[in-house]
Amino acid sequence: MKALVFGADDFEDLELFYPYHRLKEEGITTHVASMKKGPIKGKHGYEINADVAFKDINPADYDILVISGGKGPEKMRLDESALEIARHFFKENKPVAAICHGPQVLVSAGVIKGRKATCWIGIRDDIIAAGALYEDKEVVIDGNFVSSRSPDDLHAFGREMIKLLK
Repeated sequence: MKALVFGADDFEDLELFYPYHRLKEEGITTHVASMKKGPIKGKHGYEINADVAFKDINPADYDILVISGGKGPEKMRLDESALEIARHFFKENKPVAAICHGPQVLVSAGVIKGRKATCWIGIRDDIIAAGALYEDKEVVIDGNFVSSRSPDDLHAFGREMIKLLK
């Protein structure tokens, strides 16, 4: 099994590192993807190496997509390859987990309409305008899609993300 974790500079450190390590604890091969291969830095200064650039990914090779939050999604949503990857996961009904600002990528990919979701309160109106059915809960599950609001919700986010894979 293989996981793909989206990140970009200014990602929320906990929202990338927690799911990354949680997936690895389950024995899942986990790759970090960004606009380019190489180091990316979280908003609290922690770095992680992006294993692969979005443009070099074959999404068929992966079983789950995780989209970290923070300010990274504002950059990721402008990358057409990242959007195509997100569209692939929804089209193939593969597991997708997005936290905080992560759903911004899904808004730009055009895949959130009609889906139950939650997010950081600051983008609530954006996902509602894109047609999502917003719920203010620590974790919202809609079929293959799990979403959470913030680092405070990581316990529920991680639990439900792993359930999608079982």
